[in-house]
Amino acid sequence: MSQNIAAEITSAIQGASINRHPSPRHDLNPSTAASEKQPVSLEEHPDPDASSDVAEDEIPLSILRPIPRRQTMPPLPDLRFEQSYLKSIEKAEGWGGVLWITFRDQVVMCFAQGVMWTLLLSGWRHWNRSSKFYGHSIGARIRRWWWDVNKWTIPAAGAPKGGS
Repeated sequence: MSQNIAAEITSAIQGASINRHPSPRHDLNPSTAASEKQPVSLEEHPDPDASSDVAEDEIPLSILRPIPRRQTMPPLPDLRFEQSYLKSIEKAEGWGGVLWITFRDQVVMCFAQGVMWTLLLSGWRHWNRSSKFYGHSIGARIRRWWWDVNKWTIPAAGAPKGGS
């Protein structure tokens, strides 16, 4: 019975949240107050007779010209978490499945990505460590010079024999 309740709840959430037939023009990029404004530019040589009934601090409408709008960009894709999460739990059987999918997507995958990124950066630092001071490139020479100027001691591990 509890499995049927969980399936009904997820079905209700999905049915209420997912737009089955989205319109790219209206659903993905809703209009805002900025899209209703029409930009204008001032005419270089306004007609002096047209501004006789306009106050000193106003711009007469006769000198305003609307600037043509550029073509609109294509609609933005829907990258919200909700849609992909609801698609993931669509086939879950009961609360245990929903909890496992949530734990997997929100904890395990984030942890795995962090571990992989840390291992990648650690490997890069380890591989790059010896070439930092003892290489023969211009960057290594500048680094050694900078450490000499500041009277810092250059690490001795793996120092080249004879110096350069």
